[in-house]
Amino acid sequence: MTILTHIDETGAARMVDISGKPNTARKAAAEGRISISSDALTAIKDGITKKGDVIAVARIAGIMAAKRTSDLIPLCHPLALSSVTVDFAFEPTGIRATANVTTTGPTGVEMEALTAVSVALLTLYDMAKAMDRAMRIGDIRLLEKSGGRSGDYQA
Repeated sequence: MTILTHIDETGAARMVDISGKPNTARKAAAEGRISISSDALTAIKDGITKKGDVIAVARIAGIMAAKRTSDLIPLCHPLALSSVTVDFAFEPTGIRATANVTTTGPTGVEMEALTAVSVALLTLYDMAKAMDRAMRIGDIRLLEKSGGRSGDYQA
């Protein structure tokens, strides 16, 4: 039987009580992809868009988003993150974003990694939409997580 941790015995939403959980090293990695036209992809890769360095802006947006996850996802705990990285890989028909997040605390950082990737990709869309409004964001997923009672996960 699955127990929904964000629902109390009456069915009301609640924030999980993590006060009794030990601080442990936690990390998570997530990825996602944006499909983009070859002209827009070339412009981003060559750094010749009208909006400047699209990758640098998307990287900063992803890092900032990870730090603000608890403001965006209603029942997430605010966490003191130890590190956040957002990296990009150019592919033949798009760009793959990968986020890695670490902390030492009582709860994991999966949502922070997923949020970082999502906002980084949305920022790429925003910065390049004048060149290609048909871009598609997708394939956002957790790649791995470690730390905590539920153990490690690898996609």
